[in-house]
Amino acid sequence: MIELMLEAERALVSGRLDQAERLYWQAVESDARNAIAIVGLARVALERGDERTAGEFARRAVALDPENAVALRLDARLARSRAGDGAAGSDGGAGMAGEPR
Repeated sequence: MIELMLEAERALVSGRLDQAERLYWQAVESDARNAIAIVGLARVALERGDERTAGEFARRAVALDPENAVALRLDARLARSRAGDGAAGSDGGAGMAGEPR
């Protein structure tokens, strides 16, 4: 599992978002309580400019692991963004991205 997570992180930091997303989803499919992988999905969404989905993933990660500092910071950052712009991340009511690509 650690190799998968490291590969996903490398893909994310090098801008290969589709690959990172696939790898993080693989990790989540192996362990639905993997808050680190869910934070990875939040970061992918944020890189794509989808603050709404990023926020949903961040909140999910915090719910799974309330001590995950990265998830807490990301959730707080996105909450501040939502508070500053009520329309930020609005997608007309669509649900959270829940399917791997």
